[in-house]
Amino acid sequence: MPNAPARALEPELALGRYRPLRPLGSGGSGSVWLARDERTGLDVALKIVPLEGKAGDRAEREAEACSRLRHPACLRAYAFGRERGHVYIAYEYAPGKTFREVMRAGLLPDSAAVEACAQVAEALAHAHSRRILHRDVKPANVLLVEGTGTSVRLLDFGLAAFDDAETLTAQGDVPGTLAYISPERLVGGPSTPAADVWAVGVMLWEALAGRHPFTRPSLRETGDAIEAGAPPLAEVRPDVPRAISDAVDRALSLDPRRRPSAAQLADALRSVRARRSPKGPSNTLVLAPRLARAIGAGAYAGAATTLFPFWPAPFPHAFAAAAAALTFFRPRLGLAFALAAAVFPLGNLSVGLAIAYGVAAGAWLVLSSQRAVLAATAVLLVYGVTHPPSVAVERVEDPVAAAREVALGVPPEGWRLALVAGLAVAALRFVRSGWHVSFWGSALVAAALLPNPSVAALPVIALVWAACLGLAVKPAT
Repeated sequence: MPNAPARALEPELALGRYRPLRPLGSGGSGSVWLARDERTGLDVALKIVPLEGKAGDRAEREAEACSRLRHPACLRAYAFGRERGHVYIAYEYAPGKTFREVMRAGLLPDSAAVEACAQVAEALAHAHSRRILHRDVKPANVLLVEGTGTSVRLLDFGLAAFDDAETLTAQGDVPGTLAYISPERLVGGPSTPAADVWAVGVMLWEALAGRHPFTRPSLRETGDAIEAGAPPLAEVRPDVPRAISDAVDRALSLDPRRRPSAAQLADALRSVRARRSPKGPSNTLVLAPRLARAIGAGAYAGAATTLFPFWPAPFPHAFAAAAAALTFFRPRLGLAFALAAAVFPLGNLSVGLAIAYGVAAGAWLVLSSQRAVLAATAVLLVYGVTHPPSVAVERVEDPVAAAREVALGVPPEGWRLALVAGLAVAALRFVRSGWHVSFWGSALVAAALLPNPSVAALPVIALVWAACLGLAVKPAT
């Protein structure tokens, strides 16, 4: 009987076929073990949860929900049962780490984060088509499977809601994790597919921005931040392609009716592929727009400090270099610096003009996420710098009077050019190819020139093409 002690130490089979081998993880509700199916020889992930209390009910709900799902991004449940005071669920075994673990370790490139969230959205679309709401989508419930490429599994349907399932929460309770709960659920509204979409939007905003949009020191402050809404992703990561930042912003709309469906969100996230370098996925989706903004900010700061005499000779070059560098690495700070470069030179000419300019520049800084407004006001500011104000504003201390004199001094072609640039950028979201850009830019040049054939064509053409081509830069797909 030399083998008797070894056999006695072997764990009992769960559900008559699954032999636990080693623990994979544990939590407050139970544990997960690597187990072997003695009938097939396959490895499985065996979830073991005590039967008593809400944990057991939640496990049974999870098993029921998973049994209805057949999607590659949904962890497949092979078997479920009660035995020896526990609930057992046998899942497919997919080795990997959670989205949360990979993100905290700084090992999640932008391209992988976007692809992972697209797959999560597809899994949710599948669940929603079967009238199942997850209600606890968060990074800890998304598994990134080991291997080449990006492959995810959506975990833990223990809080799922579906037609014939009894509720596990008391009236007024909000199931889920606070940081990923949608604002309508936070105030007691019903669970809908839009709430799951919101959670995916929070995940991707967090992954791309490097911080959570809502987490605050206290639960109350976190709730207030959720109700106030997330800042536009472009303010934090202006280098992210417009299609992706727009998709994230729509997923985080405070009005659930304005959010895309899960399927629409997946399609939107896949509309732009992250640029890949020969060594693998890059953590920066595109550099061209950052370079374009840096060059523009440097040129503006240099021109402003050169055309208005105030700073000694070396300073304009230093201002231009500093504005370009700041804008490349910290776009908002660089933009503010470039705009501020003209304040003292203008103040030397007219205090009222400096105040009026400061107000206009501040408004531009606030509205700079609206690209059409940015383009139109950029044209006017460039026009103002390259056409210094007349002596009518010298020594004027009233900012309203100074602003009026400057506005009256801009000829019709200046205002028309600003309108054309704004229209050009507003329509860029509908421009899909280089040929379309060419046609659109030519049409806008004609629109700017036809009302007044005497206007010099060169500056109009240059600024319109700068708006069309510079802001239409998209990353390689």
